[in-house]
Amino acid sequence: MSTIDIRVTNLGGESITEGTIGEIYKKEGDRVQKDDVILVIDTDKTTLEITSPAVGYIKKMHVDKGDDVRRDTLLIELCTEIVDQNIKQEEKATNNTTASKKDAPSAQKMMRENEIKPNEVEGTGMGSRITKSDVIDHINRKEIPTTCSMQDNVQSISKDINVTREKRVKMSKIRQVIAARLKESQNTAAILTTFNEIDMKNVMDLRVKYKDPFEKKHGVKLGFMSFFIKAVTLALKEVPEINAEISKDEIIYKNYYDIGVAVGTDKGLVVPVIRSADQMSFAEIENTLIQLSKNAHENKLQVADLIGATFTISNGGIYGSLLSTPIINPPQSGILGMHTIQNRPVAIGNSIEIRPMMYIALSYDHRIVDGKGAVTFLAIVKQYIEDPSRLALGV
Repeated sequence: MSTIDIRVTNLGGESITEGTIGEIYKKEGDRVQKDDVILVIDTDKTTLEITSPAVGYIKKMHVDKGDDVRRDTLLIELCTEIVDQNIKQEEKATNNTTASKKDAPSAQKMMRENEIKPNEVEGTGMGSRITKSDVIDHINRKEIPTTCSMQDNVQSISKDINVTREKRVKMSKIRQVIAARLKESQNTAAILTTFNEIDMKNVMDLRVKYKDPFEKKHGVKLGFMSFFIKAVTLALKEVPEINAEISKDEIIYKNYYDIGVAVGTDKGLVVPVIRSADQMSFAEIENTLIQLSKNAHENKLQVADLIGATFTISNGGIYGSLLSTPIINPPQSGILGMHTIQNRPVAIGNSIEIRPMMYIALSYDHRIVDGKGAVTFLAIVKQYIEDPSRLALGV
C-alpha cells in the first residue's frame, strides 16, 4: 500500500495566502481516478480544484467544508492501492447500486443536510441517478403529520417558516475581499462621479452593416464592449492622470493600458484584465473578452488574469441598469460605467428624433483627477463612440 498526502502546495500565486474549503465531492472510502476532482478551494481571487494525482481511494479527509486553509495544509490522505478487504467486499456488494450510478454531488449534499437516505429518493437521471431536483421534489412531497398534537403542529410549522425565510451562509473568500476592497476604496479615495450620454445610432448601424462579414472572417461577433475599450484607451492617452495611481506622496503614471472588465459570476464580481488593449484589434479584443468571460463563469481564471489593471469598465447595462455610480477598484483612479441603451427623444439640429441613448458614468479619485480632466475624458469617449470611424483613424 502506498499513501500520498495531498496538501495545499500552491494557492494560485504569491499574492494568495489562504483559502476556504468549498464543495467536497468525495468522502472517506471513495474510490477515485486520476484527475478526479475531490474538492475545491475558494480564494479571494478564484476557485481552485484539488484533483487526485493517482488512482486509489480516500483514506482520510482532513478538512470539512468551510475550513480555512493555508499553504502546506494537509487536505487528504490518498491510498493508491486498495488493500482493505472490507472495502473490496463493500464495493463488490454495492456494485449494482453506487458503482452503476453516481448521484449528483449537489444532491448528495442536500440529502446529507436533510438526513435523507438515497434509497428514499427516486432518481430520474441517467441510470436512475439522483439529481438535486429529485431531492427537492422528495422534500416537497413530505406531508406534515396529521396525528400530532396542535402544539407539535405549531412547532413544526414555525420551524418550516424559519427555514424558508432565512438562510445563513458563510461569505466566500471572493465576496469577503470584494466587500473589504470596496469599503477600502470609499474610505481612501475621494470618489466623485460625472456623467454624460451617448447617441449609439452610428455604432449600432455599423455593427449591423459589418456584423456578418466580421463574424465570418474572425469567428466572433462584434460587440459594443470592443468599441468602448478602444475609445477608453485613446481617451486615457489624452487624460493620463486617469491612467495613474497614488503611491504614498508620488503619482505613478502608466504608459500601458491594461483594461479590467467587470464580469458577474455566481460567486461574485471578478475583473479579468485585457493586457495592452490599445495595441489590439477589434477581433482580438472580442476573442479575449469571450475567453476571459468563459473562464470566469467556469472558475478557471488564473491569478495573473485578475491583477494589474490600470482602469476598469463595468457594464451594468446588461442587467438593465439605466444609471449608476460605480466604485473605483483601488489603486486605480477611475472606472467607467456603461448602462442600458434606451430610445429617447433628443434634439438633432432643429428637430426632435428618437435615438438609442446610453448614459455613461466616470467615477474618479478627486485626489489625483480634477473635474476638468474627468469631464474631458467622458467627452472624448462620447466623440469616439458617436463617430466610430475616428477609432480606426485614431483622431
